[in-house]
Amino acid sequence: MRKSGPPKGLIAYLVLELLAEKPRYGYEILKEICEISGGHWEPSYGSVYPILYKFEDKGWAERIEREDEPDRKYFELTAEGRAELEERRETGAEKARDFADVILGFFHVYAAFSTDDRFDIPPMEGEWHFDEAFSRWVVEQVVRHYEHYFDTDFERLEATPEEFYERHGVEYEE
Repeated sequence: MRKSGPPKGLIAYLVLELLAEKPRYGYEILKEICEISGGHWEPSYGSVYPILYKFEDKGWAERIEREDEPDRKYFELTAEGRAELEERRETGAEKARDFADVILGFFHVYAAFSTDDRFDIPPMEGEWHFDEAFSRWVVEQVVRHYEHYFDTDFERLEATPEEFYERHGVEYEE
């Protein structure tokens, strides 16, 4: 499991979303983000608590006391925090292409390390390798997650990128 994680600002957005659902404390938020990412991102206390304190300073969240857990620092979203979340949801809608670029870019580099003679990365015992078997595993995991989240069987898309973009009203960028 990687300790590093998502692009800048994404953790803060997820914290807002989770606080909109219910009051939470830092460790609970940390574990929820880890679960949402399928275990691939594990934010540290050093990233989550500063976000919560920043939200508190900006008036987006407030600390609340709970009699049943007096030692935990629970945070609750304020009206200002809900307004900030709505604004971030709108700007977040513009990020789908950025996410796809990161996913596809990383896979292309992974595959290049596996196939391009310019790269000579030796396999290490007990570690992932840059080869066809591990590349297939990555693709298989993406397909399994697709089928899980969308409750459907994966079917190959025959459209070229240009055709796909046109069908969905998105400008094609090379």
